[in-house]
Amino acid sequence: MERLVVRQFLYPAFLTDYTNALSFSDQYAFRPSGFTTAAIIWILHTTTQLLSDHDYVIALDFSKAFDTVRHSALFDNFADLEIPDNVYNWLVEFFQGHSHCTRYGHRTSALREISASIVQGSAIGPASYVVNDSDLTTTIAGNLLCKYADDTYLIIPAENYQSRSAELDHIETWAVRNKFHAKCVELIISEPRRRRQVL
Repeated sequence: MERLVVRQFLYPAFLTDYTNALSFSDQYAFRPSGFTTAAIIWILHTTTQLLSDHDYVIALDFSKAFDTVRHSALFDNFADLEIPDNVYNWLVEFFQGHSHCTRYGHRTSALREISASIVQGSAIGPASYVVNDSDLTTTIAGNLLCKYADDTYLIIPAENYQSRSAELDHIETWAVRNKFHAKCVELIISEPRRRRQVL
């Protein structure tokens, strides 16, 4: 049933051009046409096209992102998809009613209901993560995102270098709202023979 929902309803919904805050065009994982090579080609092509003095590529990795996806935020994004109501209701039912306990030695804790997490090994989990991060977008025109699952690349052209802090603040706000912790590394790409200006 999971595979049917993903193939028949979620994947087609990813191809829709949404006018609201959801965007799937920058996600290269867990989509019918998404794969690692396509993401790498897009990043290389984009940075080559934008290269003037230098481009900033900021790589972000959201730690344990699949484990911390809040169901309430995920359901909000599911509600914005163009999927039938009965499919939305099935998705909500799929994620609700799960519980967890911990066993250590000969002792077992009480059951606690799970209100966050998507199962990576399930058929629906990866596609659900794509839906969850579909509302992460840039705030400054010209800045671009490339997402591959929980790895996100922020590309800032040289003329927008002053927007780095604002974009990272925006991503941090999104991450805090979604209970994610981001690790990031900045990479400055420049033409090899051009002298780099210190900013």
